[in-house]
Amino acid sequence: MGLGLVWLLAAGTGFALILNYQSASGRTGTAPEHWPAAAQITPDSQRDTLVMFAHPLCPCTRASMEELNRLLARHRGQVTTHVMFIQPETFTPTQVQSGLWQSAAAIPDVAVHTDTNGVQAKLFGAETSGYVLLYDAQGRLLFRGGITGGRGHAGDNAGEDDIGTLLGGEAAHDRQTPGTQTPVYGCSLLNPERANGGSFK
Repeated sequence: MGLGLVWLLAAGTGFALILNYQSASGRTGTAPEHWPAAAQITPDSQRDTLVMFAHPLCPCTRASMEELNRLLARHRGQVTTHVMFIQPETFTPTQVQSGLWQSAAAIPDVAVHTDTNGVQAKLFGAETSGYVLLYDAQGRLLFRGGITGGRGHAGDNAGEDDIGTLLGGEAAHDRQTPGTQTPVYGCSLLNPERANGGSFK
């Protein structure tokens, strides 16, 4: 009886820790309200531009990539999309071009880039893998945040809904107010081993 109670308590504690980890969002930096002039890429002058920042080894970002694929399939031709993969100074190009890189490159009309030492991430205020920014054709910030409902959790979520609404033109008046924001769930871009207990091991 006593051993059974101990087992139940241990199992319950483990389950609670998993739930807490899955629901712990990453840090959101301060995104510039206008597209930074020093950026490596330029915004599309004819339509919205979406940028996702990712760490090539973050397991949480697999779900973000799935959601990006779903989002773009529903809004094909309505947005120009870039995925920027961080390349820490200790990483080789082969390490950066991971399975996540291949997944991003396989999404139609997505341009994939290397962000050496996270210079571009810092410029855009990105601190967590899976962080997404949406700018309009005039370079004004429309959205920042994540497009999953939890760590590694694919499925309906507020970020994807918000971007879909903006791209669908259903809330034109809201487009004048920069910075709709949702939590982003992933590992730290520059210190992945310290991101809410996240680890690549």
